Amino acid sequence: MSTARNRPISRRGALAAGTAALAGGLGLAGQAAAARRRVQPQVTLTPAQRAGQRVIYSYPGLTPPDRLLDAISGGRAAGVIFFGENISSASQIRGVVDQLNEANEAAPIKAPLLLMTDQEGGLVRRLPGEPTQSAKEVGQSSDPEGAARDTGTAAAENLAGAGMNVNLAPVLDVYRKEGDFEDQYERSYSKDPDTVATLGTDFITAQQDGGVAATAKHFPGLGSAAAGQNTDEEPVSLSASLSTLRGTDEAPYRAAITAGVQLVMLSWAVYPALDPDVPAGFSPKVVGELRDRLGYKGVTITDALEAGALQNYGGVAERAVAATAAGMDLILCSARDVAQGHDAVAAIRDALADGGLDGAAFDAGAKRVGALRTALA
Repeated sequence: MSTARNRPISRRGALAAGTAALAGGLGLAGQAAAARRRVQPQVTLTPAQRAGQRVIYSYPGLTPPDRLLDAISGGRAAGVIFFGENISSASQIRGVVDQLNEANEAAPIKAPLLLMTDQEGGLVRRLPGEPTQSAKEVGQSSDPEGAARDTGTAAAENLAGAGMNVNLAPVLDVYRKEGDFEDQYERSYSKDPDTVATLGTDFITAQQDGGVAATAKHFPGLGSAAAGQNTDEEPVSLSASLSTLRGTDEAPYRAAITAGVQLVMLSWAVYPALDPDVPAGFSPKVVGELRDRLGYKGVTITDALEAGALQNYGGVAERAVAATAAGMDLILCSARDVAQGHDAVAAIRDALADGGLDGAAFDAGAKRVGALRTALA
């Protein structure tokens, strides 16, 4: 959800041409090499390595600390999220990405790290440059579908140029009225779910065609949130009826799933119509709505684990285990503190050891994450 996570001021060319050439045709030798990269040898992971395949780390400042590099080289991290404070220029962040990838060479899982940021467009951009149009500006443009495709392509080129492979975008929330939570930051395409579905899938398809995975967020939808309802800051409960959730808020996700979106982020709001007891990212019922009712087979990811909405749900350890138990595949430790990621890995490791987490279900989630990483090679 995260305005704190999504406000640039508070958090976080040649290569693009090469990427286009790669997409256009590798040649026989290149295709063979790509096929070899997708063949993963069987490896035996330590308990911490097994747990780490489900955790995304973050770090403060411009230089990744040794503790993060050690976690990566030791095979205890699935990826890293970047914020504005981590980026001073395109060349600087590309150098950081190269450093992280070098550390990953020593990891037992021979697949790319998931290197991600929020590059929605408009106000929510971590990298300098495209896409400069907000979702609302796209929706109000003279050619919304063309603009959605263009922004998706531009996002892919920008992230790929920096060496990143996952964008935590687009937002598929269907806002309700001017100035509400999503509209005040121009993060929603439209009040109309069909328009959001069309433009969101245009963005997703264009971006993923450029080799960068897209993330539809924030399931089952934050469009009904009022201006002051910010899950980054405090608990939020959204009273939309079940028919409204399914007919309006979830509609863009059906289209995104059909389009092959590779990740879905769940929100930290509570939805009494689906589960009155816990936030969506802790709720097997809400995850089941996504997987069983809508048929989603890809990777799920939490919103920020440090969100204020979770203030009544313990610390890092309790939250990481609860989200994993609910069916979240990736745990987003985005406090810009490597210790947060370490604590999440340790908690998941211990819960697997003592039976607090189902091992088969956990490994199924790790398999989904592994498939995504391999697909991005």
